[in-house]
Amino acid sequence: METAEDQFQFFDGVFFETFGREIEIKEYRMLGGGSINVAVQVNSDAGSYFIKYNTKDLEGMFEAEVNGLELLRESETVRIPEVMGYGRRDGRDYLVLEYISPSRPSMVYWEGLGQKLAKLHQVSSDKYGLKFNNYIGSLRQSNEQNEDWIQFFIEKRLNIQAGLALYNELISWEMYDKFQKFYKKLPDLLPVEKPSLLHGDLWSGNVMNDEKGQPCFIDPAVYYGNREAEMAFTTLFGGFDSRFYHAYHEALPLQPNFDERVPIYNIYPLMVHVNLFGLSYLAPVEKILNKYV
Repeated sequence: METAEDQFQFFDGVFFETFGREIEIKEYRMLGGGSINVAVQVNSDAGSYFIKYNTKDLEGMFEAEVNGLELLRESETVRIPEVMGYGRRDGRDYLVLEYISPSRPSMVYWEGLGQKLAKLHQVSSDKYGLKFNNYIGSLRQSNEQNEDWIQFFIEKRLNIQAGLALYNELISWEMYDKFQKFYKKLPDLLPVEKPSLLHGDLWSGNVMNDEKGQPCFIDPAVYYGNREAEMAFTTLFGGFDSRFYHAYHEALPLQPNFDERVPIYNIYPLMVHVNLFGLSYLAPVEKILNKYV
């Protein structure tokens, strides 16, 4: 079992590799994290930092996250935590970020978030996807670029998750066949817009308030896609105030009947959850497929 001394030694080594000098650690505090990483706030004589690490050998995960964070930062829209460094030490992959001390949201927090996300979605590309692959949760996410949104959504989002679920015997061949039939309906169901830069995993747990009560994005799974997919994702687990949606729509209106398309887009994150956490997330997917097939 790892002791407090072991932890201090690990953080000492991480800081030396990150900053190239010895830094005195005053204390550390374990934070609530997800199912993948251990999350820690480390206070030192050089300031406070956020460190997350894991022993899962998820090749290139933190490098991809850093690249995604930098891409979001370049958009100059929403605050992104500064990356201090990443690497591997003592059998653990780690990422060091500035520590952002959360505070109460400002009076115009939700309006600001809607406006900032609309501005992010106006950052575009000539293709859907991205020049590098990344992860959503602990699952690899292929971003192989495509000029056709529908094909990208089918091949690099839905069918990869359906195929993984079939391989792991989480869905039947009958349900996999329903997916194939469902894909043929999508050109008539989904509108095509220019590619937008997406956070890619935008649920309420990946948005935090900074010291000034302003929104900050963490844990992205970035790619260029249809912004409707992102807006649908925000509805999946709740937590976003109606003022957010009003401000977004005022800044960058969604196409008519968007609400009818929300379940279609959310098949992707639901299937991600099926593959990560099991069958409890499968029922809404079946309901959506049965509506169209």
